[in-house]
Formats: sequence, structure tokens, C-alpha cells
Amino acid sequence: MNEKLKVQGMSCGHCVNAVETSVGEIQGVSSVKVDLGKGEVAVAYDETKTSLNEIQEAIEEQGYSVA
Repeated sequence: MNEKLKVQGMSCGHCVNAVETSVGEIQGVSSVKVDLGKGEVAVAYDETKTSLNEIQEAIEEQGYSVA
């Protein structure tokens, strides 16, 4: 499954690293790429191992809002 999430509050390289690291550690996530300019996070994941909700929670735990 591939999803693009709108994420608010990211403004720098640290933000990108925090989101990519936290989401990338979730079992079932095969790739995560932050587009800081667009405020988007593109995620590819296996629906049998994780959920979009779990990915959103990981982003929110880093202090960002998922629209």
C-alpha cells in the first residue's frame, strides 16, 4: 500500500529525520520519504503488518500534525 500524508509542523532537516526514522522503524514499512516543501510524507507499507493509523500515530508522537 502506498499513501501520501499531509503533515503540518515540519520545517527543517531535523524534522525530516525524526519522521523518516520513527516511521521507518515500524514493522511492515518498506519506505518513507518526506517532501519538506510540500509538507508530505510518502509511505509504502504492508497492510498485513501495520496500519495507516499506526503510521499517523508515529508521526504525531514526534510532534507533528497529520491532516
